[in-house]
This record gives sequence, C-alpha cells and structure tokens, in this order.
Amino acid sequence: MTAPSTASTTATGSPGRRPRLPFVVPLLTLGTFLMITTEYIVAGLLPEIAADLHVSVAQAGLLITAFAGGMIVGSPLMALATLRLPRRATLVLALLVFAAGHVLAAAGGAFGIVLVARVITALAAGAFWAVASAVATTAAGPASSSRALGVMMTGVGLATVAGVPLGAVAGQLLGWRGTFWALAMLAALAAPVIARFTPRDDEHAASSMRDELRAVATGRMAILLVATVLATGGYMTAFSYLSPLATGRAGIPEAAVPLLFVAFGVGAVLGTNLAGRFADERPLATFITATAGSVVVLVALVPLSTDAVATFVLLFLLGVAGMGIPPVGTGLAVRYARAAPTLAAAVSVAAFNGGTAIGTAAGAIASPLGAIGPVLIGIAMAVLGLAALLVMAGRARRRSA
Repeated sequence: MTAPSTASTTATGSPGRRPRLPFVVPLLTLGTFLMITTEYIVAGLLPEIAADLHVSVAQAGLLITAFAGGMIVGSPLMALATLRLPRRATLVLALLVFAAGHVLAAAGGAFGIVLVARVITALAAGAFWAVASAVATTAAGPASSSRALGVMMTGVGLATVAGVPLGAVAGQLLGWRGTFWALAMLAALAAPVIARFTPRDDEHAASSMRDELRAVATGRMAILLVATVLATGGYMTAFSYLSPLATGRAGIPEAAVPLLFVAFGVGAVLGTNLAGRFADERPLATFITATAGSVVVLVALVPLSTDAVATFVLLFLLGVAGMGIPPVGTGLAVRYARAAPTLAAAVSVAAFNGGTAIGTAAGAIASPLGAIGPVLIGIAMAVLGLAALLVMAGRARRRSA
C-alpha cells in the first residue's frame, strides 16, 4: 500500500488560515529528535564509557568530536551517494544504518570499534537530516516549506532539553551499552512508520549529480553558507561553554546547570517554530532578525551573566533567537538551489555543524579571557554572520531594482 500523496495528506484550511502540515512532518520531527539525541546523550555517558573501555574521559570525548565530524563531511557526501535512491528508501536506509551503528557500538569491546561506530552513526544521521528536510519541504509545498522545517527541527530543541539528562538517567538504569541498544531499537521501529507516511517521489531518481552540484555552486549559496557557519557558531560557542559561565560568573550551583540547558531547549522549541512560520513569507528578513537577536542576547550576557536569574532568561532568549537560524538557513538553501533540495539541505547541515565546531574550538582558545571569553568569540562570529546576511540583502535589493 503506497503512502498518500502530498495533495491528499495536506488538508486545506478555511480561507485565511494556513493548511495543516502533512503527517509525515511531525514523524520526521521524532526522527530528528532521535538523530540529535544520540549526539548529545554521549555527554552524559562519558565517565561510564571511559571506565568500561579503559580510556580517559578526554579520550572518550572524541566520540562526540567524531560524530560532529561525520555530520560535517558525511551530510553532503551521503546526499550525493544516495542521489539515485528514492527519498523514502534513503530515509529507511539511514534509520537502519543508524540502528546498526548503535548495535556495533553496544557490542564493541574496544574504543576504536565504538569510535568507528559513531562515525557510521553520524553519516546516517547526516543523510537522514538532509533527506528529511527535502521531504518536509516538498510534502508541505512552497507556501509552507519553512514552517514544515521549523516543526521538523523542533526535534533539535527537544534533544537539547532531554539529551544530556536522558544520557545520565539512561546510563544509571541501563548502562551506556543498554542506552545504545535502546536507540538502535527505536530507530528500527521508526523506519517502517516513516516509510508508510513518506510520499513517493519516483521522479527523484532521474536527478543528475552534475546538475545538483551546479545548483549549489553559486555565489548566493556561498554567502548563505558562510553566514550560516558564522551565525550558528555565534550562539553555539556561548552554549558550548555554558557550564563555566553559569558556575563561574552567575554562581549557579553545578546541580542546577542542567536547568539552563532546559531553558535554552524550551526557547529552541519556540524559536524553530516561530522562525519557520515567518520565514515562508520573508526568509532573509527572518534570518537577519534571528541573527541580530542572537547578537543582542550575547552582548547582554557580558554584563548580566553575573546574575543567576538574568542568565536563565538570556539563555532562554538565546534558544529562541539562535535556534530560529537552522530552519531558516535550510529553507533558504533549499529555495536558492531549487533543483537540488537534498544536497542543499545537506550542505546546510554541514554548515551548522561546521559553525559549532569552529565556535567550540575558538572558544577554547579564548579561555585565557575567563568564562566570558567564549561569549566574546560568539559575539564576533554572530556579528560577522549578520554582516554576510546584510550583504545578501543588499544584493537581493539590487537584483529586484
């Protein structure tokens, strides 16, 4: 039995109201939550993994680095490698490879095996996110594509809220290997459900790799990706060094630091949905607003992060502004490279992860400046990202004149 077509799954609303999103979009939200949770969950399991595999905690941290690297490199490569596959088949394959990677890690007796398994898992996650973005935008239609991406990327905010706490709790109840077995089972269960509701796209197999590359290799896409790397790096640099900022400047007890992640994650859920709604009509203006909002919040963190209440409020607002960037950036990439939506989404995913990696590394270099150093780096990156977006806006204005 085939899945319903886009036309049949998108219910039309009354005049003046937005149409309902196809059911596949919230399903992809759950898939995205699963993919991103595995990135964050390891942070709560590092001590246990290190002890079990007889490595240092710092060495075990390479499991997080390997996953990020796999997402950066793997997202565009997997988009090209699966170009001839129908998107439904690619989503199912990605989920099954994701499950297999977790099985390999859970059964592995050596650190090297677990490290390789994390790279395999990251490749699957990158492929899933890229293809899911293309499926969501196609199923929702041009008028609701950014809103669909906003809903789908709610999974990222939920993973931010739940990932680390889930890792800590699951590690205590199941052990780290049991946690990985559970992730594998959830992915395997999700595969047939997502396959059932993903619209068919038989014509997708006719795409040309040369056409896909040509569609993304434009000046406009290059500026967009630079802006995405810088804007993402801006807020993620501050987020990555949240613990020392909270404990060292705001005097927040270590036990309460996870609540800051919750505040950021709740803001992220709100931000992805708000940005998605506004971006369908004014995508570039929404991207500029989200990035400018991140700059304002980061600047406010410099003097106000000495107060615990202000820090909680500002982290919530950073989640709203910062996490509004992914759905808008991906939506713009898909719009600019209309002939290659999957590859466009993939390079956008790589840009988000690249921004996080660059920001985290730069934040470490800024450690001599104290807990506020990463925030200062984040401000600089976000301002440069905003400048790139303003250049894009100027070019767009000249083209329309």
